[in-house]
Formats: sequence, C-alpha cells, structure tokens
Amino acid sequence: MAAMTEESKTLYEVIGGEARVRAMVDRFYDLMELEPEFQLLRSVHGPSLENANDRLFKFLSGWMGGPDLYQQAHGHPRLRMRHMPFAIGTQERDQWLRCMAWAMEDVGIDTELRVRLMNSFFQTADWMRNKPD
Repeated sequence: MAAMTEESKTLYEVIGGEARVRAMVDRFYDLMELEPEFQLLRSVHGPSLENANDRLFKFLSGWMGGPDLYQQAHGHPRLRMRHMPFAIGTQERDQWLRCMAWAMEDVGIDTELRVRLMNSFFQTADWMRNKPD
C-alpha cells in the first residue's frame, strides 16, 4: 500500500478526523455561549445550542470529505434555504467568522489550514446574509 501524501488526504483527514472536527465545533459553540462579543450571533440560535452544534458537526464532517452525516440525517444541506428563517447580516456573519477562527485556534489547527478554511467559510457566510445592514 502506497504511503498517503498530504495532497491525497481529505480535509477531514488533514484536520484530524472526527475528534478534531467535534472539538472545533464544540469550542465554537462554547465560545458563542460564553463570550459577550458573540451575543448577537448567540441570540439568533434560540434557547439551546445542542441542535445547531450537532448539525454543524455533521455538515462539516461531510463538507471536509469525511462521513456525509448531515445528508444521511437531513438530506441535502440547502444551506441558504435552511438559514432563511434567521436574520443574518454583516454583523452576524462577522461574529460567526470570528467565533470559528477563535475555535480553530483554540483546538490547535495549523495556521495555514485555518487560513484556507477561513477563506471558504467567508464565502459561505457572506452568501448566507439575508438582511440589509
């Protein structure tokens, strides 16, 4: 069996698999709950973060090339459609991105990989905006 190179690995494998994706998502929601700077973002989520935490973990698992848990449980992600009930503007987008950047740093994701992920996350988060500023 040939040795697996970094280029042939999925993002899921590069980041560290299920445990690392779970740690990142858990830290993301911990920060959202605990840090006052994410109060607006937190308010969009309702009383419990458990469902959002589970869905983000499942989504990122498949999006990064790991098990497609979200699609197995919920069907096609249809991200924009599923987020339409929530008012998402520039502030919410920016808080989401800042919270995710902090979470990735806290769980020790390599700087180069964080930059790569943040570029992708920005494109998606910006596309999710659905209210005027």
